[in-house]
Amino acid sequence: MLIDFFYTLRSAKLPVSVKEFLMLLEALQAGVVGPNSGKADGPDGEISEGAYKIDDFYYLSRTVLVKDEKHYDKFDRAFASYFKGVEMIADFTRDIPLEWLRKNLELELSPEDKAKIEKMGWDELMETLKKRFEEQKERHEGGSKWIGTGGTSPFGANGFNPQGIRIGQEKSRNRSAVKVWDQRAYKDYDDTQELGTRNIKVALRRLRKFARQGNQEELDLDDTIRSTAANAGWLDIKMVPERHNNVKVLLLMDVGGTMDDHIHRVEEMFSAVKAEFKHLEFYYFHNCVYDFMWKNNRRRFAEKFPTWDIIRKYNKDYKLIFVGDATMSPYEILQAGGSVEYNNEEAGAEWLQRLTSAFPKFAWINPEPQGIWQYRQSIGVVQQLMGQRMYPLTLKGLEEAIRLLSK
Repeated sequence: MLIDFFYTLRSAKLPVSVKEFLMLLEALQAGVVGPNSGKADGPDGEISEGAYKIDDFYYLSRTVLVKDEKHYDKFDRAFASYFKGVEMIADFTRDIPLEWLRKNLELELSPEDKAKIEKMGWDELMETLKKRFEEQKERHEGGSKWIGTGGTSPFGANGFNPQGIRIGQEKSRNRSAVKVWDQRAYKDYDDTQELGTRNIKVALRRLRKFARQGNQEELDLDDTIRSTAANAGWLDIKMVPERHNNVKVLLLMDVGGTMDDHIHRVEEMFSAVKAEFKHLEFYYFHNCVYDFMWKNNRRRFAEKFPTWDIIRKYNKDYKLIFVGDATMSPYEILQAGGSVEYNNEEAGAEWLQRLTSAFPKFAWINPEPQGIWQYRQSIGVVQQLMGQRMYPLTLKGLEEAIRLLSK
């Protein structure tokens, strides 16, 4: 009866009630999901776990049991722990035969061997991949030409090439791919992350500007003392409108890929920003901003927000803050079609310039250590596009960025 599944969710600190769990069981009994009729097929009418397709059950249980999107990641981890296979929920293999991508070995090369491998230019890389799809008929391993594994070819998995297209690999190894064939799943930054220090909040607080507006609800102590003294000691209470935080912030955050190394610090900053600013709007992007962004990483292709709409929606009095490591192939910034995930019609540089023109008060916060910026070509490109308004994700860096945005 999936009782253990219920306790697994509760152990993961998900707010799942008994009533919601019973609703899930009723939905299963009613045949909402499952092969054939989906009716329970266990002994005495009980629900057999094997009677349902795992992906159908995943979506049904998440819909019934999870009432807030911020708990999706916790639910996924608990689901994976119980069923040991949540990664198979979606099939992202596309049209590439799985046999081509079977991992038998993982290539390890010396720095000298890696230096000998030549990298292709962007146009040559795209054209060559097209030819490989037309010509290749079988699996290849350990080579330098075909789509395969464990070699030095620009196309495949678990090998090495200084500039290639990653296909069928679980995660990044060398971070040198200029495009990724597989669709990847990212998770939203947790805005409930508890801060280990109040210093980030204190640094951000310097940006806040207050305006008095609304009904007279707040005691003006200084004016009350002054008026009482002038009134020969008779109490004369003075009220003023309550102060409201009047600063508006548009936060654009890089997520996934190399940003996985910085999740904890970015979550701390995200928590602090949400606590300090009443007028906050945020969106996600991957590596560089293109023609659309998203608010929920699990629906980033289903719920797109066109960048043009974002530019038109918010006034220029919004403070624009980018958060990202700016670590990517320069093609992703300067080349149309350079995105690792899809063929963008316009270069990322064009969109960065449009955003910074629309919002004059802007800054880029980079979680990468400042000492390595000079060794990353893409960081130099973004710095130039930002007019050198890039600051490290340190207390000093935040203070300098806030000082700039406050002018």
